Amino acid sequence: MLWLLLVILAALVLLEMPIAFALPASALAYLLIVDTVPPMLVVQRVASGLESYVLLAIPLFILAGNLFNSAGIATRIFDFATALVGHVRGSLGHVNIVASVIFSGMSGVAQADAAGLGAVEVREMKRRGFSAEFSAAITAVSSIIGPIIPPSGIMIIYAVLANVSVPDLFLAGIVPGVLMSLVLMAVVYWLASSGRIEAPVLPRQSAHGVALAFWRALPALLAPVFLIGGILTGLATPTQLGALTAAYAIVLGFATRELTLARLWLSIRETVATCGVLVFIIAAATPFSAILAIEGVPNRLAELLLSISDNPLIVLLIVNVALLIFGCVMDTTAILLVAVPVLVPVMQLMGVDPVHFGLVMVVNLLIGTLTPPFGILLFVMTEVAKVEYRALLRETMPFYIPLFLFLIIITYWPALSLTLPDYVFGR
Repeated sequence: MLWLLLVILAALVLLEMPIAFALPASALAYLLIVDTVPPMLVVQRVASGLESYVLLAIPLFILAGNLFNSAGIATRIFDFATALVGHVRGSLGHVNIVASVIFSGMSGVAQADAAGLGAVEVREMKRRGFSAEFSAAITAVSSIIGPIIPPSGIMIIYAVLANVSVPDLFLAGIVPGVLMSLVLMAVVYWLASSGRIEAPVLPRQSAHGVALAFWRALPALLAPVFLIGGILTGLATPTQLGALTAAYAIVLGFATRELTLARLWLSIRETVATCGVLVFIIAAATPFSAILAIEGVPNRLAELLLSISDNPLIVLLIVNVALLIFGCVMDTTAILLVAVPVLVPVMQLMGVDPVHFGLVMVVNLLIGTLTPPFGILLFVMTEVAKVEYRALLRETMPFYIPLFLFLIIITYWPALSLTLPDYVFGR
């Protein structure tokens, strides 16, 4: 009867019911029709799914990112990135990517990067002669670097669901995140060199100009250094580091006199709204995931995949394709909540490291935020840059193939993500 659960969910999604409502509605309908699953057990799973100390880190990092935006830090980061790479062919396209790498150490949420820092990036790129459509496209693409380089809200959710170490996941994302930024910069360079985009090059900054931009951005640059240092030394948990980063953002904002009480209150309101949606999705997906677990879906899926092949490389390919397809039509968090309890046991059975698989899932689902028809980052950027969806999608197209190739690389090269955490923690 498990097919009934999936049929109900598919029908509700086709009727354009939001996925946050479709998941609990299909679970409730299944419980009313089938009497093999105790409803109280599902309710207990919902409560226990939300009772996680580690999840507290998510709103804290989101708050820190919002505070850095309100304190004008985004502008300083962009100016510093401009001083570094604004003279390279591709100019502000590269600046956009470098700024996203720096800002990723403060927020860890792709939407926050796109809406906050992205507004600064698009405005400056348009002012310098870049098209609004390309400015929005590169901003959307570079925003997915944020949840790969620590901190990362989506990694924290995966860590809780898969019962793996958050510091391991955070460290596993550093090298792939830097590599992704280099891949994207190579694409921008090619687009500019081949004349496919208008990319006015800025004059090279003097050493004094670079030093001045670095000095103005230094307080912001210390945040990711402080965060990674805390993870490496083990002096604080990710949740404690989130609280300290948020407190640092408040002190820095008031010290520079760019953060006011009104902006502080606005940042808190934006954080509460974002986290309210996130917690609702987590609570909504938990009954669905609980039914899958109680009905033994992980074991059935393992048997199915093993019947196709016992080669983990082929199984990873199948899982990647399935996740890419679901990422086109479902919310990233909802997929994570449903897929992790099902797929992680299967991957462990096949000898795939859960930290490595976590990074593969994160990158896969982040690519889904750029793919139509769901593509939440595309919708965010249509509002930020005031461009048409179709025109934005057209400018985003050249980045899809490099992103898919990058996904293949991290899928079949585990050492890329596992070497750093293994070295740091002496494994």
